[in-house]
Amino acid sequence: MTFLIFLIACGAAASTGTLFKPGQWYETLKKPSFTPPKWLFPVAWTIIYLLLAWAGYRLSLMPGSQVVLALWAAQIALNTLWTPVFFGAHHLFAGMIIITLLWLVVATMVVLALRLDIVTGLMLFPYLIWLCVAGALNFSILRNN
Repeated sequence: MTFLIFLIACGAAASTGTLFKPGQWYETLKKPSFTPPKWLFPVAWTIIYLLLAWAGYRLSLMPGSQVVLALWAAQIALNTLWTPVFFGAHHLFAGMIIITLLWLVVATMVVLALRLDIVTGLMLFPYLIWLCVAGALNFSILRNN
């Protein structure tokens, strides 16, 4: 049951991608050469959200995980906020602020999760890597548009 709660939270965050699609506005932006192909985004996010829910569930079973779980809650809130701000409102700078905060929260969460359980920490690592790409992409778009 607890895993389902974490999965629902991830599903809510993921749903913003269907509500606020990149669309024509995004297509007209000048993007960097390292922009991943369109098909990779839903694949990457599906894997990340499943790992994120599983990691949250594992953390919920561990004594002393309160701070990491609070960071989990903060990151899912920031994750959910970024898409409507960037794609919905077209606020590139606000998107950059959100993704920077998100990266800091996730990086801290990964470090603390690794201290509790190496497997759980490693499950979160792909998310941090993807946020590095997303942050660099957001920054490049902000700078060039």
